[in-house]
Amino acid sequence: MMSSSSTPVLASNKSGDTGLELGRVLVVEDESEIRDLIVLHLKRSGLEVDAVSSAEDAFSKIESQTYSLLALDWMLPGASGVDITKRVRAEADRNDLAILMVTARAEAADIVEGLDAGADDYLTKPFEPQVLIARVRALLRRNRRSPSGDTSDAKKAGESEFVQVGGLTLDAGTYEVKCCGEPLQLTPSEFKLLQTLAQNRGRVLTRESLIEHVQGEGVSVVGRTVDTHVFGLRKKLGDCADIIETVRGIGYRVKAGD
Repeated sequence: MMSSSSTPVLASNKSGDTGLELGRVLVVEDESEIRDLIVLHLKRSGLEVDAVSSAEDAFSKIESQTYSLLALDWMLPGASGVDITKRVRAEADRNDLAILMVTARAEAADIVEGLDAGADDYLTKPFEPQVLIARVRALLRRNRRSPSGDTSDAKKAGESEFVQVGGLTLDAGTYEVKCCGEPLQLTPSEFKLLQTLAQNRGRVLTRESLIEHVQGEGVSVVGRTVDTHVFGLRKKLGDCADIIETVRGIGYRVKAGD
């Protein structure tokens, strides 16, 4: 658990990003001490932050205010963080809302469930405040240059916005993915992961390379996070899941052939 004696984080904004540019964060945590400390460190990093202690209050805030990121505990009064995540992901107009689960549930099955529900990243307690801030800011940076925005990675690099691999089609311009003509609902992280693999079709991408594309350069994320994202992505791809190949000991690639 975090403590008030934790090392101060990002007191100055060296990256040049400001909280106003990156958007507003909603913290949903029922333990007041942890909630207050998370809010404190997020505000110190220059972010605008609101905080609530229950699922009901979270839904109310989400309906009345535009947020760029939710930082959710798992165990909450009224509904779980997983339930909140699933509800948010069911609403198409909030697909660009980043979700970071911050919870003491650290088993591999819990991480898979959280990410599969639609969370973009998963941070287990206890954690270092600077790691929390790094994860939050990476998610916000990534969403700011997501396919729906004018500064997307694909546009900057001049890459094609439309990719087809076998029965799978991906359109970065409309943020749509289809398998054999059937639309798929992916989280922002899953979309970015699939886009990166598809645009590098036939090339093996290491976990480290995928982490830089999906989570943000310089953020310390273990390989298991990529693995759980791929696991969830494959489940959602259904009949198109076999286009993603695992290269043992290295990483992943999308098949070069049709």
